[in-house]
Amino acid sequence: MADSLPLSRVTQAGQMIFTSGQLGRGADGQIVAGGFANQARQALENLRAAVESTGCNLADVVKTTVWLTDRAYNAEFNMVYREFFAHPFPARSVVISDLAAPEALIEIEAIAWQEK
Repeated sequence: MADSLPLSRVTQAGQMIFTSGQLGRGADGQIVAGGFANQARQALENLRAAVESTGCNLADVVKTTVWLTDRAYNAEFNMVYREFFAHPFPARSVVISDLAAPEALIEIEAIAWQEK
């Protein structure tokens, strides 16, 4: 499914790494069940895989942008986010919005910096 979309999962421009928005999709391409925290963890695992495919890791992420479908998820998201990122945290924006995949509750993208 995602292979038919006109986008790259991750792209590099010089030392900068840009990921497309990652959803809570499992290996089967379906949004994972079990509620918001499960979707958030899966989206962050997918983000980690995208960043690591370039030779970077989450410690190289300098900025994330997060879309949540409901502001009530914000506190729960912060708890899950701390499982993946540590101080000093990347700069971050959180937007409350509908998503293109109607069953998705979260989408996250990142910008990372690759040291040469």
